[in-house]
Amino acid sequence: MNTSPVFRSRSAADNFAVLARWLLGAVFIYLGMNKALHPVEFLKLMRQYDLVQNFLLLNSIAAVLPWFEIFCGLLLLAGVAVRGTAVLLIAMLVPFTVVVSRRALAIQSAQAIPFCAVKFDCGCGNGEVFICRKLLENSLLILFSIWLLAGYGRKLCLRHTLKSCAVTTRPTDAGETNGTI
Repeated sequence: MNTSPVFRSRSAADNFAVLARWLLGAVFIYLGMNKALHPVEFLKLMRQYDLVQNFLLLNSIAAVLPWFEIFCGLLLLAGVAVRGTAVLLIAMLVPFTVVVSRRALAIQSAQAIPFCAVKFDCGCGNGEVFICRKLLENSLLILFSIWLLAGYGRKLCLRHTLKSCAVTTRPTDAGETNGTI
């Protein structure tokens, strides 16, 4: 058994990445289920952001987004397409964080209160939260996603990427090819 400091630090990083992957998956399953079980409340909260004017598109987003979050969480827990799922989570988290911070700035200026004192239900599924806590939470989720995107978290995966390994062929003595990986 290799007990060199480099091996131990790499093993510790891998173990932490697995825990981060599982935590990220569990968080998205929980938040997605919370939205899926309360679709009317989620739709009302989405309306407050005034991002989409078409009611059909808004209803479609409100109906699909919670299940998409649950699906991404399940993929992370199982360890399937981890890097691709991390890209999707970053693509959801970054714009959401920007929109939430813009809304918090609007509330702050309207009520003339300190930024970290702003508290509202952002639609994430946790109810009313203080904005500084929410921005910190989202930043950590984004960092975990970036870390998984970098290739960590392969341990205990069913399949880390959807891309299969390339198969190379070598000629044998008789001139036939023998497929090897």
